[in-house]
Amino acid sequence: MLSISHLYIYPIKSLAGFSVQQSMVERRGLQYDRRWMIVDENGRFLTQREFPAMALLKTGIENEKLTVIAGTDQLQMPLTLLEGKSVEVEVWGSRCSAFEAAETINNWFSRQLGVTCRAVYMPNSVERKLDPAYALSDDNISSFADAYPILLIGQASLDDLNGRLTERIPMDRFRPNIVFSGAKAFAEDEMKHFTINKMDFYGVKLCSRCIITCTSQQTAEVGKEPLKTLATYRNFNNKIMFGQNIIPASTGVISVGDEILIACK
Repeated sequence: MLSISHLYIYPIKSLAGFSVQQSMVERRGLQYDRRWMIVDENGRFLTQREFPAMALLKTGIENEKLTVIAGTDQLQMPLTLLEGKSVEVEVWGSRCSAFEAAETINNWFSRQLGVTCRAVYMPNSVERKLDPAYALSDDNISSFADAYPILLIGQASLDDLNGRLTERIPMDRFRPNIVFSGAKAFAEDEMKHFTINKMDFYGVKLCSRCIITCTSQQTAEVGKEPLKTLATYRNFNNKIMFGQNIIPASTGVISVGDEILIACK
């Protein structure tokens, strides 16, 4: 039986995420996932690719507030913004509007990352469209995630990879939303349509991986693995693939332990 073994959300793009026992699935993905983002003075997104130390900024949700922890320093900020200064931001070439956080919040992130930056929030009124080549319909949207609402990875796929590595790595290197168990390695590659709690999900594109997978989420140190090893057996058209990008066609609640049913072709 295929079932959900872990659920993860990342409230601020490229900062540390955390596990949850259940989550609301929305059109953009899991509730609260990547609705916040850090941008530079020009509105361009910042990630661990250029700033590995972003991994060390831990996040959590308490009493309807978003908490960010950097060592002994801690910031509390709104979980959502209903209004604010509207600014234009950019994520991988797509541009959209967002609400800018208060100056005190922006100053805190600037101090932590050593660069002038701002935190921005994607309000409900903003709909960031998906690549039409992979979208199910023209009303598919995402948060500030790189390109798609949900990332799915099988635990067996990580186990297979770790069997090839000298030093094992945790799942957090790949920053998935849904991790499942009960299938062979890389079963997610073929999961084009499945249901959870009678909700439909569609796998539309394998996830191409970058240097963030080589960044320790505990120390921010950057190495060569796992990309070096993945390149020997997960290289498709000069892109290293690990995980499946998912578009939800339904909304509702999913939980750890829920069964995943592969839809009949």
